[in-house]
Amino acid sequence: MSLPFDGAISRYYNDEAPEAVRTAIRTGEKKDIIDPGFPYGERMERDAYDDALDRLQLQLVRLQADVKATGKRLAVVFEGRDAAGKGGAIARFTRNLNPRVCRTVALSKPTEREQGEWYFQRYVEELPSAGEIVLFDRSWYNRGVVEKVFGFCTDAERERFFNQVTRFEEMLVNDGIVLVKLWLNVGRAEQLRRFLAREHDPLKQWKLSWIDVEGLKRWDAYSEAIAETLARSDGAAAPWTVIRADDKRRARIAAIQAVLSRIDFDGKDEAAIGTPDPKICGGVDLWDSDGNG
Repeated sequence: MSLPFDGAISRYYNDEAPEAVRTAIRTGEKKDIIDPGFPYGERMERDAYDDALDRLQLQLVRLQADVKATGKRLAVVFEGRDAAGKGGAIARFTRNLNPRVCRTVALSKPTEREQGEWYFQRYVEELPSAGEIVLFDRSWYNRGVVEKVFGFCTDAERERFFNQVTRFEEMLVNDGIVLVKLWLNVGRAEQLRRFLAREHDPLKQWKLSWIDVEGLKRWDAYSEAIAETLARSDGAAAPWTVIRADDKRRARIAAIQAVLSRIDFDGKDEAAIGTPDPKICGGVDLWDSDGNG
């Protein structure tokens, strides 16, 4: 079977990955959580996960009905390490929702025209109208992290971004948009394990990009950029919720709970929603550079 990028991920695993990362992947069983700092040794049991997801998706349907009836506007930003499970979390969020009410925005590389616009402009055009939910699969925070790591922006452009982003988000919130920002984090060994699985799965190879391959070698640069971004954009109007996502099931539950907890809606059942697990879901102090927090 032909592997994407000529098997570059496997070569990284065999030749360049830190020994501790290779050992964790080699010795870990499928159900094991292989990063030692994660608070659970195994992933959430399937029955418990399905039960929790069913309860939460009923609440999401009620939220959707209320948003449509009242004209509320909800924007959810999904950010995080590559392979942290953003797409999977979004898929569980939207599973039973009407795409006319809830849509996902995943913008590609800026066009030549967009490169000449105000940085936030193309994101403004995608913000929710009355009665709409918009989920951003990556967002304006590309400038804080990916663009910094790969040199796609200048230091001056990035500094301008930090000078504007908190005020930009405050304007959205002051205008009535409910803005929820989620940062999904994943450990270094688990990230590489997921990339290896994608590399060998013909149905998932499309998820891989050159950025993913090169990013494996830039873990420390990513960590530095993430730390600065979270610290400088954790505003009172739009704080970050960090989710430790080495267990995809727990992360998906926590992500939906975090959104449902931030907005009032008709038929909201606090008991059914529950409280996000504080061991894996909290503020920016839950994040660390190793991916274990």
